Amino acid sequence: MMLLILGLLTSFLSFLYLTAPTIRKFFAGGVCRTNMQLPGKVVVITGANTGIGKETARELARRGARVYIACRDVLKGESAASEIRADAKNSQVLVRKLDLSDTKSIRAFAEGFLAEEKQLHILINNAGVMMCPYSKTADGFETHLGVNHLGHFLLTHLLLEQLKKSAPARVVNLSSVVHHAGKIRFHDLQGEKYYNRGFAYCHSKLANVLFTRELAKRLQGTGVTTYAVHPGVVRSELVRHSFLLCLLWQLFSPFLKSAREGAQTSLHCALAEGLEPLSGKYFSDCRRTCVSPKARNNKTAERLWTVSCELLGIQWE
Repeated sequence: MMLLILGLLTSFLSFLYLTAPTIRKFFAGGVCRTNMQLPGKVVVITGANTGIGKETARELARRGARVYIACRDVLKGESAASEIRADAKNSQVLVRKLDLSDTKSIRAFAEGFLAEEKQLHILINNAGVMMCPYSKTADGFETHLGVNHLGHFLLTHLLLEQLKKSAPARVVNLSSVVHHAGKIRFHDLQGEKYYNRGFAYCHSKLANVLFTRELAKRLQGTGVTTYAVHPGVVRSELVRHSFLLCLLWQLFSPFLKSAREGAQTSLHCALAEGLEPLSGKYFSDCRRTCVSPKARNNKTAERLWTVSCELLGIQWE
């Protein structure tokens, strides 16, 4: 029986690999088709030293933008920036230290950026962590909540006036289809009563969608719009904390999106003309896509906003 199972599995995998080019084309997803050029525009992308963020930065640099790679690992960031500068023939690719797990670092980044730049046209909240063992940030927040949601919430708050002054401007928040499995557990936001690292990631991705929804409502009439994005299932370093996912990613890597393909929906939401009426919406494969019922709950979005402000000690009306 075991030999039969192994034989069937081998046959199935052989079939998958033989048909990989066709399957890859299907799963590659949408493509950002706008020809929008960005000379004189300023962009900040978190976590752009690798993966989707790096490819997003590369394309925006090719279009002439002044791109800030905001990342924790500055050496890795400088390596990515050097590569992008050469590839895009654009010297205006800069690296600045940003650790989203530490509000002091977030505030220091924002202070330095605002002193350096007078405009900001595109903010892409791209960085994130996934399936981490239970841990807390420097400020005592559960890591997924602290990095994926609260870190970007604070960063957006600190840069928002600059975005308004530079309008039309956009904020793009990377979420995930797994937000469908998420829930905002207000009674245990820090996961101290119960913690599952898979669900913790899902909860944080739901928070990203709810933040986008509420932010759009509060930005009406300012010229700043915002969008939540599912990049697709991408070959990236994000799964590094899960041995099982690393194994699955290796096994099915021919069928996963590349980082460049994963960047397409972020680019679409940052660049495509005529998206303003869809501010606050969720996109996948460069198209507006349905969200979970929990992600459409205005009361939850409002409460999460209030609780986030309280946790971060800020006032954001």
